[in-house]
Amino acid sequence: MSKINLIFLLSILSLAACGGNDKYKITVPEAKKYPIPNLPEHKYKNYVSKCGYQFKSPNIYTVKDVKDDKGNLTCHKDIDLGPLNGIMHFSYIPMVENLSTYINYANDKVDEHKIKASAIKDQQIIKPQSKVYGTFFELEGDVATPFQFYLTDSSKYFVSGVVYFNCRPNYDSLKPSIDYLKTDLLEIINTFQWN
Repeated sequence: MSKINLIFLLSILSLAACGGNDKYKITVPEAKKYPIPNLPEHKYKNYVSKCGYQFKSPNIYTVKDVKDDKGNLTCHKDIDLGPLNGIMHFSYIPMVENLSTYINYANDKVDEHKIKASAIKDQQIIKPQSKVYGTFFELEGDVATPFQFYLTDSSKYFVSGVVYFNCRPNYDSLKPSIDYLKTDLLEIINTFQWN
């Protein structure tokens, strides 16, 4: 038996002889555990804006009016995400420039998060019967906004949504809330209509 094999065998035997002595016990740290929020079943109500659009809004969220610098109501909305502790800024823009200007702006806003995002998934929205077209973006990783989207009729109107949670972005701890919110956002998008 070679010297190296003998030293290895003696090392293993000496470690085995230490069994039962917690002083030399090797411990592996446990993975962080995050509480799973207790969220209700998804239920929706119709939201009809005076600005020419409507969608189904989750019951647990509150659609709030946004005022301009002079205190006048605008067609923009802030959607309070209730128990998810976040907000969605919903912007309504009557188009005065080419559609590509607005789409490029929305895409640039998503690109700002490429540094932190581990993945960016996009889903095309094409509903010719209701003239609703757009893109839904899901940003994974410790990003400031996990979801962004835009919708347009391709000629007159453009809306966009950006979601923010009121906490430090930690994808692992927010994952249950993100999954819950994704269901609601897709419902908003899929039921969105121009009036």
